[in-house]
Amino acid sequence: MDVTTFKELHHDRAPGDPLILPGPWDAASARTFAEAGFPALATPSAGVAASLGYADGETPADEMFAAVTRIVRAVAVFGTPVSADLESGYGLPPKELVARALDAGVVGVNLEDSTESGLNDPQQHADWLAEVRSAAGDALFVNGRVDTYVRGLPDLDETISRARLYVDAGADSIYPILAPPDQLRALASAIPAPLNALALPDGPSPRELGQLGAARVTFGPGLLRRAMGAVGAIAQELR
Repeated sequence: MDVTTFKELHHDRAPGDPLILPGPWDAASARTFAEAGFPALATPSAGVAASLGYADGETPADEMFAAVTRIVRAVAVFGTPVSADLESGYGLPPKELVARALDAGVVGVNLEDSTESGLNDPQQHADWLAEVRSAAGDALFVNGRVDTYVRGLPDLDETISRARLYVDAGADSIYPILAPPDQLRALASAIPAPLNALALPDGPSPRELGQLGAARVTFGPGLLRRAMGAVGAIAQELR
């Protein structure tokens, strides 16, 4: 599947039928999701970090790209495209970031607008995204993550303002991570790009998120945590 087809998967979704992108954390989990028939996958940085023995946000760039490359290689036989969560870009210049993503074989990237020190200036981040778009051309699908809700600024207007800047800069979709479900309709209505919603174990189902306005649903490290819960149960049984 090429980038154009991957992009098309995000559009013209029927209500209640969002694009569901499971989040593999290693080659084995990626192969399992591909074998199940999902049309595409989206790696979660926190899940990959955990699989490599790092805390979220602490994975060295080289190790993240190597892990993503293994995931892409594992599902190549199925023709399953992979989008990679590359956090805030690891401080790499846009051209280098794009080149390394393409070398890893991904069709898309998830790029967030904050670091551990807080939210980025929205205009500066939009300018950076525009450089990423310029370097990538049509070779990558860019999912622009808006971190207002995870960085202590749960403001709907600010989220929409940032999202619109990022769309203008070339983002193909917008991911207001941890946005309350009751705000998804307003976000989807105000943002001129497909909306990515995060599915949580105690929240609405992916289908319900689609009915609320999400065109795309991802899971962060949630699927890894469910898998590790099963491993924990096996461990207790073996004891």
